Amino acid sequence: MDRQTILWRSHSNDNATSPQLVVLDLSRNFGHHHALQAGMVHARGQLVFLIDCDLEVSPSVFSAFYSKILETGCDLVYGYQEFRKGGLFERSSGGLFWKGFNLLSEIRVPENMTTERIMSRRFVDALLQLGDRNLFLGGMMTWTGFDQIGIAVPKGLRDGTSTYTLMKRVRLMVNAVSSFSSRPLVLLFNFGISITGLSIAYVAYLLLRKLMFDDTLIGFTSVMALVALNLGILTTSIGLVGIYLSKVFNQVQARPNFIVKQIYR
Repeated sequence: MDRQTILWRSHSNDNATSPQLVVLDLSRNFGHHHALQAGMVHARGQLVFLIDCDLEVSPSVFSAFYSKILETGCDLVYGYQEFRKGGLFERSSGGLFWKGFNLLSEIRVPENMTTERIMSRRFVDALLQLGDRNLFLGGMMTWTGFDQIGIAVPKGLRDGTSTYTLMKRVRLMVNAVSSFSSRPLVLLFNFGISITGLSIAYVAYLLLRKLMFDDTLIGFTSVMALVALNLGILTTSIGLVGIYLSKVFNQVQARPNFIVKQIYR
């Protein structure tokens, strides 16, 4: 079977001596998904297989992916974990990420997907036509369509701690949802309408009590509580709109998703 192996790196002294091995030396660390996209852009095979280099998943799983895509004739075979590994934080945060994304997004991505997947040439070509600057490959691949099927992948424990900290997971979640759904904006609008309606009803209630029973209006504490609540809602709303505006800003800048400093063949 003819094959081509593409590795990406930021800085390394490894030299490629095999004609089937291509090493992409990126000008800097653009991020995990951007590096995967760089590999797909330079891949020339009729089938393209992705795998992380941390060896949490053994390269030997390639044979299962290869057999599955030939057997089914589908365009994408993706891996998924039946049971998440790692510590309590890693298991719970990973599971919440997928559930939260599917709850807020307008597309549904299979939960607990891994990087490992094999794709047909036409699927890769279609995927690379997407002009996204804010990459979330799991969502992009699901949105692309075609026939897709998943297989369970055994995943071991990595040496050391995961580089995906809580803040990185939160950023990935925000990027993923804001790239594939306007639902948070719609929910925010509905929430704002609800707060406005409740505020009008509350003011009417206070005025009614004043007119009918000559009650003293609720004083300073209640007013400050309402002001603080409204300020918090307003600040959150502006921040959410700012996230979507930043997506538009990045998109219209049209900067490349990666820059290749040198290719080793």
